[in-house]
Amino acid sequence: MSLMPTALLIATCGVAGFVAQWVGLPLPFMLGPLLVSGLISTTLPNRLPAEFTWLAGLRTLFIAVIGLMIGTQITPTLFAEAKGLALSVLALTGFVVLSAGYNYAVFRKLGGYDKPTAFHSSAPGGLYESLAFGEEAGADNARLILQQFLRVIMVVTLLPIGLSLWHGASLGSAAGMTMAGAQVPLSRLPLIALAVLGGIVLGHLCRMPARQLTGPMAIGALLSLTGLIQLDVPQWLVNLAQVVVGAALGTRFKGSTGPMLGVAAGLAFVSVGGMLCLAALMAALLSPLTGETFDVMLISFAPGGVTEMALVALSLPANPALVTLYHIIRILITVVGLTLSARWFKRQL
Repeated sequence: MSLMPTALLIATCGVAGFVAQWVGLPLPFMLGPLLVSGLISTTLPNRLPAEFTWLAGLRTLFIAVIGLMIGTQITPTLFAEAKGLALSVLALTGFVVLSAGYNYAVFRKLGGYDKPTAFHSSAPGGLYESLAFGEEAGADNARLILQQFLRVIMVVTLLPIGLSLWHGASLGSAAGMTMAGAQVPLSRLPLIALAVLGGIVLGHLCRMPARQLTGPMAIGALLSLTGLIQLDVPQWLVNLAQVVVGAALGTRFKGSTGPMLGVAAGLAFVSVGGMLCLAALMAALLSPLTGETFDVMLISFAPGGVTEMALVALSLPANPALVTLYHIIRILITVVGLTLSARWFKRQL
């Protein structure tokens, strides 16, 4: 049985999340558990039973919680706040295509990755989506997880630090910013659970790609855009979901070696450096056309996490709704590309 080892691992990773928050890491309840779980899996593999597996549905359930939270961020206000949205969508499409092409060349030519791994590692957004699609396409899970998390880690660490030095104050989650509902009453939990389960069912019935994430995301967006229900996901539930997902992903590093980590870090540096340069170029071009400042446009195009970049916007201060909209559009464009490519990869298997 994996019940006791799973509970102990989640508890350990939960502590790691609070430690990461205390030291000021971005996305602490995701990165802290991921690092600890990955460390246990690579350096202390015997600490987990040989037959260790995650309890059926546990990881799926908490991925669905994250999907629901992302979906609830899609509100009518997002579209009302954006200026020159058509031009921005065109620019974001160009950014996604150019970034994906550049990254694919980096991972395929420099890294020597196989096609599914290189392709899904090159996605400039949609962390959970790229991992789900990559798993279905037969990508190397350890390398794919490494590259996608290193992308997020580098962007959400380096960019806020750089902007913090520029503005002279901490930004983002390191400054204590959050987008989840902190005072959501417990009486709302049944409704949240119903939305999560409904999203999972919707994803399966509609055969959505990465259905455990996109189904609940669609439910959250529908409820938010129609105004039928104001559904806020409490902060503690978001933190717990990130701990479980981070811990589960960390166990996939089992078998990874030091050289593999070194190669992945080098490739991520080349990849992220190129994407940030492209994001800066897009920001410089769009800033005078949209009326937004350069740094706001930069964090809007930066290929980091939706939540962290929106929290940086809250810290500037800037319009978090606008930044969230840009990132959601970037992710949607990426997901569409991954969806279209999924059929091709299935034919190759």
